[in-house]
Amino acid sequence: QQGELNSILWTIRRDPPAYLFGTIHVPYTRVWDFIPDNSKAAFHASSSVYFELDLTDPYTISGLASCQMLPHGENLQDVLPRELYRRLKRHLDYIKLMLPHWMTPDQRGKGLYADYLFNAIAGNWERKRPVWVMLMVNSLTETDIRSRGVPVLDLYLAQEAERMKKTTGAVERVEEQCHPLNGLNFSQV
Repeated sequence: QQGELNSILWTIRRDPPAYLFGTIHVPYTRVWDFIPDNSKAAFHASSSVYFELDLTDPYTISGLASCQMLPHGENLQDVLPRELYRRLKRHLDYIKLMLPHWMTPDQRGKGLYADYLFNAIAGNWERKRPVWVMLMVNSLTETDIRSRGVPVLDLYLAQEAERMKKTTGAVERVEEQCHPLNGLNFSQV
């Protein structure tokens, strides 16, 4: 019931009011029905919406991609223990093999091919920093594959805000997201 849903919406009482709403990086269809009406109403009533990052900006996307790369032309094989690298490679080979079976008829109907999808998610994985490979591997599950093509909640809200002609922006820069993760040492990862 909508009345029983717990809203993670903070209201800053001023004129006009400001709201703070925490999102999660999952396909919006997984959570949309559980977002309370008051949160949706606050979004619709707002003339400006600011996100963690501007996921509609190509410079943000390219910045995120470049920050994930190992420096100085290094490869993952250079920085991971040999056995861990072999296990990772075997796992990714398994994912590539399973991907066609995990894809939905709807994805295939939209012209998605398993090889394309694998490359979109895992392409250039051998050049990425371990922390980003770990995050990538965590998203290579059947459930996540089946929901590819559905925007994550943040992106969906950004697209809706643009469609509704709201002013949009970001509260963080790519560097503020990347540098802390890239600063983790290998044992932390």
